[in-house]
Amino acid sequence: MLAMGIVFTLLLLAGMPIAFTIGISGIVFFVVEPFMPFEVAVQKMISSTQSFPLLAVPFFVMAGNLMNATGITTRLIRFAHVLTGHMVGGLAQVSVVLSTLMGGISGSAVADAAMESRLLGPSMLKAGYSKGYAAAVIALTSLITATIPPSIGFILYGFVGEVSIGRLFIAGIIPGLLMMLILMVTSYFTAKRRGYGSARPTRATGAEVWTELKSSYLALLFPLILIVGIRFGLFTPSEAGAFAVVYAFVIGKFVYKELTWATLRDVLNQTVIDNGVIMFIITCSGIFGYAIVYNRLPQALAMLLTGITQNPSLLLLMILSFLFVAGMFMEATVNTLLLTPIFLPIMRSAGVDPVHFGVLMMTMVTMGGMTPPVGVAMYTTCSLLDCPTGEYVRDSIPFVVAILIEVAILAFFPSISLFLPNLVYGG
Repeated sequence: MLAMGIVFTLLLLAGMPIAFTIGISGIVFFVVEPFMPFEVAVQKMISSTQSFPLLAVPFFVMAGNLMNATGITTRLIRFAHVLTGHMVGGLAQVSVVLSTLMGGISGSAVADAAMESRLLGPSMLKAGYSKGYAAAVIALTSLITATIPPSIGFILYGFVGEVSIGRLFIAGIIPGLLMMLILMVTSYFTAKRRGYGSARPTRATGAEVWTELKSSYLALLFPLILIVGIRFGLFTPSEAGAFAVVYAFVIGKFVYKELTWATLRDVLNQTVIDNGVIMFIITCSGIFGYAIVYNRLPQALAMLLTGITQNPSLLLLMILSFLFVAGMFMEATVNTLLLTPIFLPIMRSAGVDPVHFGVLMMTMVTMGGMTPPVGVAMYTTCSLLDCPTGEYVRDSIPFVVAILIEVAILAFFPSISLFLPNLVYGG
């Protein structure tokens, strides 16, 4: 186990791609561990992908790519613009609302940040927003997609931790809306201090709002259809992913009529690349996770933490702090696959609801993608807007603080996360 940890740390510091870092360090365990057949490593890599709920991931990835290519995104931008464009820091407010709406489509913070950087970023810079502020708003507001269903992170967390994905989807709604409100307030005060005005001179009329609502209601209905369908047994989360693909194809091809065969080919190419990356990480995590369980690391860590304190709230804060730091160095998918089997049993034994912990965990590990030194969403946004990382970090501080305040509120008031799933599914 020590050799595996050393190799993992060295490869991570050397800048090795995270999937190879996990896979190589996991194989080291089988090389140095006596009486451990190497065939087990191959078996664990294959068995880690043999899960019916995991089918939801490639389906939802494809559905998100389809919706981004069929005009749904541009309609949501117009809808967000008429809702909040008149406010102080109008384009920043549009980014917050758009991320909330896109959370029900893309399910990925990085995808949302990349999309907004291309479509909304140039308008923000043209309106006089600094590059650092524009990049910080776009990157940090994309964190809303971590909890608004259908979240890819929730699917992976539910798969690894054997937690109801339907409950997780519903539990993320109120925290996602709360984050939207907190980030809108933060955008208001930071934009006002910087002198960033509204994106439109007057508040939208009811007729304008109604027109844009009619244009985008099919996209807005999508997450609602998924939640209702899963709750009432019309389809499982995996089947919901397949439904999402069909829904996106029908809307893009026959309703909006913006999906061409050439566009569909590009969508399929991007989907294969996205899913290839995710599945490679999952297969490599299979052997790494087996080594962790074989060496009883979860039990050892549980004894260490409970030896420090038995208080569930303090245990939760300690683990969330660790997840925040871990998120700075590893991608959210990796942290979910590796750390869920370690920390979820500890939280269960402390009496913390696994659904509540899932909302908090996905928020913290996803936020790592917006912070240095290894923030994928941060680097994506900065590269697309040609923004220096230092400027981004300075301007992102108010938003990071606002998100940490929301996490603290959720941690001490679990009913915020659990109210809807308990109402829908029962306590």
